[in-house]
Amino acid sequence: MTTVIELESVSVLRPGKALLTDVSWRVEDDQRWVVLGPNGAGKSTLMQVVGAQMHPTSGTADILGERLGRTEVFDLRTRIGHSGTAIADRIPPAETVEDVVVSAAHAVTGRWRETYDGDDLERAHQILGELGIRALSHRTFGTLSEGERKRTLIARALMTDPELLLLDEPGAGLDLGAREDLLMSLEILSTAPGAPVVVMVSHHVEEIPPGFTHVLLLRDGRVVEAGPIEQTLTAAALGRTFGMRLELNKVGQRYAARRAAFGHRAG
Repeated sequence: MTTVIELESVSVLRPGKALLTDVSWRVEDDQRWVVLGPNGAGKSTLMQVVGAQMHPTSGTADILGERLGRTEVFDLRTRIGHSGTAIADRIPPAETVEDVVVSAAHAVTGRWRETYDGDDLERAHQILGELGIRALSHRTFGTLSEGERKRTLIARALMTDPELLLLDEPGAGLDLGAREDLLMSLEILSTAPGAPVVVMVSHHVEEIPPGFTHVLLLRDGRVVEAGPIEQTLTAAALGRTFGMRLELNKVGQRYAARRAAFGHRAG
């Protein structure tokens, strides 16, 4: 196994607030992680650190064998695919889906004078096909549904064949059907031979795709629990993470959580 992410006692401090405090976390190349926590838990800050977008205030962060602060982050970032709202907000509404994806080869949003060869376009079409949205190639980004946008952004993140794929709340804002379509795509993606290591941020256990192997629980910038999902994702640990008593159920490879009824002891 190869270590993809290794954080040792990482803290991120800003005036008047600690965004992360003493976070230690290791991700190996045969693992697929989901990061769970409430709003303000530090999930987005954690993703910025592991995405080489932010340096820790203290501690060490090794990403794909490179230590932040001792490596050229612009080169490191080319090895990391990232899908999230911040990227979606920069994409021109009139950009076609094909161009949204292929322009990732030049790390730009909004195709202008760049030139792309046949291999670039072939790869873009291949990825769109694998995610079930090839038929959208000539649609404009602004006309897509939220689910179609999320899958387009994942396709863009995969365009450069990253070693690490970071998905920041890919299920946010989706209706039931769109969420289920997305989870099916993520299950196929995460278990495919040669797939990148995937780290996905979410608020909801219902959004954990089958095939994900590990979970990191965050609250107030600190790790509550981290480890193999079967042993780590319990009602007690989830309750400590979200600050309430919860019931946790599993059917097949899917999870569901709800507040525990008064007088009922969560299992």
